[in-house]
Amino acid sequence: MRPLLFIFSLFIAMKGFSQSDTTITLQAITGLQFDLVRISLKPLQKVTIIFKNTDDMAHNLVFTKPDKRLSVAEAAIKMGDKGQAANYVPESEDVLAASKILIPNTTETFTFTAPIAEGVYPYVCTYPGHGYVMYGALYVTTKPLPPLATDPTIPPSRQNSERILAISSPHPFALEYPLLYRTFMPDCSPAAIAVALTSTHSYCFDAGKCYLRYAWAGGFVDNTDHWKGNGNAFAKIQGTIYFKDNVTYPLRVGKVDKLPKVSFKGYSLVNRLPTFNYTLDDIEVKETLKSLANEEGLTRIFTFTKPTVQLTYFVIKTDDGITYKSSTGKWQNDTLTLPKGTTRVTLTMHRNARQTLHSPAHSH
Repeated sequence: MRPLLFIFSLFIAMKGFSQSDTTITLQAITGLQFDLVRISLKPLQKVTIIFKNTDDMAHNLVFTKPDKRLSVAEAAIKMGDKGQAANYVPESEDVLAASKILIPNTTETFTFTAPIAEGVYPYVCTYPGHGYVMYGALYVTTKPLPPLATDPTIPPSRQNSERILAISSPHPFALEYPLLYRTFMPDCSPAAIAVALTSTHSYCFDAGKCYLRYAWAGGFVDNTDHWKGNGNAFAKIQGTIYFKDNVTYPLRVGKVDKLPKVSFKGYSLVNRLPTFNYTLDDIEVKETLKSLANEEGLTRIFTFTKPTVQLTYFVIKTDDGITYKSSTGKWQNDTLTLPKGTTRVTLTMHRNARQTLHSPAHSH
């Protein structure tokens, strides 16, 4: 035996490394999940992976070097139109082993040898968009695994279940409210932001045009078509819309019949609740929406970073099924006039009991 080979073999024996073969079955299941979220191998152990796609959308399985899951998943997204031919597996030293893209109800088997270095080697679906939530952890170790409930290498929604068969929710992770999605929504510009204030009360803010488009009760959204790879699919509203803005644009500056020039400046989150930042002509606005008690409507808080030097108006439709109240200003028919120097106004939108098309009452 050659001296170097003998030393290497002795080193392996002393460390207790096992090279015995093993076979592991991993399944892609409903909800952008792998059925098994953690697996364990010894250093240099040879493993055969039987990868089954039992979901109704395409998936792959990619093993990466430690801490490289996100960078590999993002590299797959950047492959663009060329990605499909390469199974959305980027050419990278950070990729240890990978399957092809599997269509639903197909299986692939592949074999590789675990690295010699102990550590956590993520596995992930790199189909565009999936890699942010669809992943697990390969532990290469001779030691026991850490407690599942505190394992930071797996999705938080899986810290109570190492293996599952399927999940029924249209969301690939446990929901925590408030919740914000950047997605495509019906009757909105492409820059839609869907916000779930609670599990049964949501709204759609149009970031392209900087105003509340509509609000609904009953549930949030179903993005299943989007998860399946249809990047242009609309989210499906789960519930009933109780308010829809039909006035083109509600806020006006200087003249009540003049539409302002608007520009979206992003949003900030405080305890997961978004505040939207935008300009209204030359006025900087921050808008926060909250749910009323018992989810009977919305409170909209408008903050102007500088006192308004012109009259500002808020225009409504008098048949929109909402009763409006404001913390300042004066209502006249379908228009709220805010005085010069206003820095903040709270607008309460209370759902009418029967949602009829009668004119709502206003607080004057």
